[in-house]
Amino acid sequence: MTPWWKKAVVYQVYPKSFQDSNGDGIGDLKGITSRLDYLEKLGIDAIWLSPVYQSPQVDNGYDISDYEAIDPQYGTMADMDELLAKAKEHHIKIVMDLVVNHTSDQHKWFIEARKSKNNPYRDYYIWRDPVDGHEPNDLKSAFSGSAWKFDEATGQYYLHFFADQQPDLNWQNPELRDKIYDMMNFWIDKGIGGFRMDVIELIGKEPDKKIRENGPMLHPYLQEMNKKTFGGKNLMTVGETWNATPKIAEEYSDPARHELSMVFQFENQSLDQQENKEKWDLKKLDLKQLKDVLVKWQTQVDFNHAWNSLFWENHDIPRVISRWGNDQEYRVQSAKMFAIVLHLMHGTPYIYNGEEIGMTNCPVKDISEIGDIESINMYNERLAQGYTKADLIHAINVKGRDNARRPMQWNDQPNAGFTKGKPWLALNPNYKKINVEAALADPDSIFYTYQKLIKLRHENDLVVNGDFELMPKTSDSVLAYYRKLNGQRWLVVANLSGNEESFSTKDQVKENIIENYDKHQQLQDLTLKPYEAFAVKVQ
Repeated sequence: MTPWWKKAVVYQVYPKSFQDSNGDGIGDLKGITSRLDYLEKLGIDAIWLSPVYQSPQVDNGYDISDYEAIDPQYGTMADMDELLAKAKEHHIKIVMDLVVNHTSDQHKWFIEARKSKNNPYRDYYIWRDPVDGHEPNDLKSAFSGSAWKFDEATGQYYLHFFADQQPDLNWQNPELRDKIYDMMNFWIDKGIGGFRMDVIELIGKEPDKKIRENGPMLHPYLQEMNKKTFGGKNLMTVGETWNATPKIAEEYSDPARHELSMVFQFENQSLDQQENKEKWDLKKLDLKQLKDVLVKWQTQVDFNHAWNSLFWENHDIPRVISRWGNDQEYRVQSAKMFAIVLHLMHGTPYIYNGEEIGMTNCPVKDISEIGDIESINMYNERLAQGYTKADLIHAINVKGRDNARRPMQWNDQPNAGFTKGKPWLALNPNYKKINVEAALADPDSIFYTYQKLIKLRHENDLVVNGDFELMPKTSDSVLAYYRKLNGQRWLVVANLSGNEESFSTKDQVKENIIENYDKHQQLQDLTLKPYEAFAVKVQ
């Protein structure tokens, strides 16, 4: 029997930016509950909920101070229970964001741990003595600077791969692991649909050897977690793994290994950054490279023994149509093209809130307009190194995380229907044109393309389980592939570029499935329009 999550489409909600119910300018759980009708209309099967746990909000909730409490800005545990119950009525599962590589420095474990070297919680975190009066080694934080922070009270450094206020947990401690599994079971008992696991590839770290990702104990830890929590419970688990290869992804997701359902892999996300540099060091996207990476993850993963995720955007990644499409004259066409290409591939697709209406990046002119700690730290660090303000603001406008975190655009009323108060982060001014109300009123909108793609997945086993075969010898800007199952063949064709492109095949059209321009009765000697995409049944 095919697990439910292979047929599913998952919708990521960034709670702070989705819907505010009480006028404080911050999205909340009651706001999400109020929008379940909309999500059911779209057709999604599960919501991946970014963290709503109690948190000082240094990194927008990815710094957790209490895993079994709801942050007051989002509501109460009663609101969470109501969301779970109401979502079930709408046939939607709730997948919680599990952040167990690190906690907040305000978590009771860390407050205790820093009291003394002999504290029972000390070994829940990673502490090292200074070396020659300095950091233990040169490990770097993902948010700029050293990954080591000196603690005056005890004279040792603690490890933090992210903000200073996000100390890394010591997974080598079995007592800590059991506490984490107890917490996971607390949520499983509430009836959640699974977990998205934040930077899970880091939990096997060995900092003394400078091993960050894919440490030798990573997979044994995940197998232990599976056994003690979600194993055998028909729950979906997806790990965030920035450094996975197809082979590593198979290790995570092969059912025989009893680890996770699938992982997020990010190889395509680094294609517009200079090699061996940081994400802010930009380069132009090579469409052939994008095509090659997409095909690689369709052909080098053994889908008989593993699974894959499909996504363009999330809370850390800018809007795809601004980044790799055209968010001006071809906004609608390029948004639909990216949707068609992705959703008809092998794997479980994820939609980030606002993607289904074609929300775009929101350029800023000054660092004072930015809320994201990663962007602010990078700006200050590079400004001191001599980079120009203009170059840094340009990099933030292209790759900064605030692009995805702008409030959801519901209608053309003040604050886009997101809040009656002052929004925590300024809205993209284009909400008067780009919003849910306008999308629902237009039968040719991006929304209905997503709705149709979700329906195609639900109703066609070929989309879920069919083989993937690349059509060779197309232009570098044209991606064409077949999905095949039990003698049935679908052909998906996409022009990834903003130019006209030639395409031709001898295949005969049996039926049109979906398109973002016109239907095609024949496939010989076509001139594909900018960002054109379509799928047809062929003989």
